[in-house]
Amino acid sequence: MKELLTRGISGLLYVALLILAMYWENALIVVLYIFGFVSLAEFRKLIKLNSILIPAIIFTLLYFGFWYWCMVHSSNTGTSEAIQILLVITIFVNLFLIKDLFTFNKIPLFESKRYIATTFYLSSGFVFMLLIANYQSLFSPILLLGSFILVWVNDSFAFIVGKNFGKQKLFPSISPKKTVEGFLGGLFFACVASYFIAMFTDTSLSFTSWLILSIIISVFGTLGDLIESKFKRQAQVKDSGVIMPGHGGLLDRLDSIIFAAPFIYLFLRILTYVS
Repeated sequence: MKELLTRGISGLLYVALLILAMYWENALIVVLYIFGFVSLAEFRKLIKLNSILIPAIIFTLLYFGFWYWCMVHSSNTGTSEAIQILLVITIFVNLFLIKDLFTFNKIPLFESKRYIATTFYLSSGFVFMLLIANYQSLFSPILLLGSFILVWVNDSFAFIVGKNFGKQKLFPSISPKKTVEGFLGGLFFACVASYFIAMFTDTSLSFTSWLILSIIISVFGTLGDLIESKFKRQAQVKDSGVIMPGHGGLLDRLDSIIFAAPFIYLFLRILTYVS
């Protein structure tokens, strides 16, 4: 009972901090940066990277660099091209991590790949979260908040459905508790949640767009969770950290959105081009 209470309070504080930060752009910038830095420190330990200094500098330059140039110089063509380049590289690296998930017993972690992963898997994930919240150079945090809500709904119902009805294992060698039934349950309820987000929020996205986003988030969020689980299994640890009592590390809570964020942003860009 005490462990459940600790877990509940810890999770509530995490959610409350994120939601409150959405009301003020500067607060969100700071909160996401702190979350990113902590997640980077946790990830560095998982992949046994000797120093955090260089990844921390790269993360800081990417994060504040893209925020400054995209928000202050939003009309600059070079800025848009820089985002596209970062997006292409990030998705390319993430697709390779998906390949590694399915084709290798262990994700290859030679020295250069450690830096590539910290830059284009983790750091870029937080950059794209910030860009989602400032989509089209307008602070519109409901896009990011809606994405987080879809992640939370997917994760919660994947656990509930999987625990009560799960029989067929999804990826037993990496995450024995995840089931196909749980994944489908999380996907279904995320799709249901997308309807309410579309109906009760003031965004330019239609229900169809939110529905597609819910599918993107469920699929790539689950893959992100599995990839982080594989990193933890290789490091022989249960959690990425201890900063959230009852939950583990921040990376454990953010792995889904970190991995899904570039794909969410790509979908938003596609919507802009076709509309």
